[in-house]
Amino acid sequence: MVRPYGKGHKRRKKGERYDKEEEEVEDEQVQEEKADSETEMRAQDGEEKTEEAKEMQLPGVEEGIPIVPSHQTGKKPGVIFVLEKATLEVAKVGKSYQILNSEEHANFLRRNKKNPADYRPDIIYQALLSILDSPLNKAGRLRAVYVKTDKGVLFEVKPHVRIPRTYKRFAVQLLQKLSITAVGNREKLLRVIKNPVTQYLPLNSRKIGFSHSSEKLVQMEKYVAGVGDDTDLVFVVGAMSHGKIECDYVDDFISVSEYPLSAAWCIARVCEAVSKKWRVL
Repeated sequence: MVRPYGKGHKRRKKGERYDKEEEEVEDEQVQEEKADSETEMRAQDGEEKTEEAKEMQLPGVEEGIPIVPSHQTGKKPGVIFVLEKATLEVAKVGKSYQILNSEEHANFLRRNKKNPADYRPDIIYQALLSILDSPLNKAGRLRAVYVKTDKGVLFEVKPHVRIPRTYKRFAVQLLQKLSITAVGNREKLLRVIKNPVTQYLPLNSRKIGFSHSSEKLVQMEKYVAGVGDDTDLVFVVGAMSHGKIECDYVDDFISVSEYPLSAAWCIARVCEAVSKKWRVL
């Protein structure tokens, strides 16, 4: 016997129940995905804020030690190098922070309306190699090296340590710690110190700046020969791809070639001339 249906009730269509259940499941999945997406976005925002905060904080800026004039210590006179306008700018490229350079980040720089030619951190690396590998340094006549970025951050580089042999290693250590440790031990090669650089330079030292645009073209050997034998020499060199340095603490601006020279070549000429003056072979 067939069971009668109640009045007003219709037979449920086949598959109707399953369709409703599937819709409910889909709604739950959409809500869960939306909640997960919001949580992930909040987490990413938190990470970005944390990373931005880390980026803005320099390591403890330390007090540098002023260099005592050689005649007061009984030591032989020495040289100090100041590398001005070094490009060491850090930015977030993709998912990581990197030191910007024209070779790897040209497209990124153009998108941000910046000239890739201005981003040459390899110049400061080459300049440091020229200074630290020179016979002057190995003879103990290099007193100090200071690096000032185009953003105004001042670094002190110790003269008696060995710089990393590759630029990538140099850049990675500098990016991670804003300091570089010596190969073979944990001594700091590079550290942030307080401005201005003039407070660390020895009194009565001869401060010489270099610029191709200078009207004073000199032969470097003759020029340094005219400086007193008991005078410390401070050489201020630009560590940028183009332009000139403008420093009010420089006593004299000179040019050492009829042609534009890289920072490394300019430093090489200076070191060679001073080595001959002091008979460092």
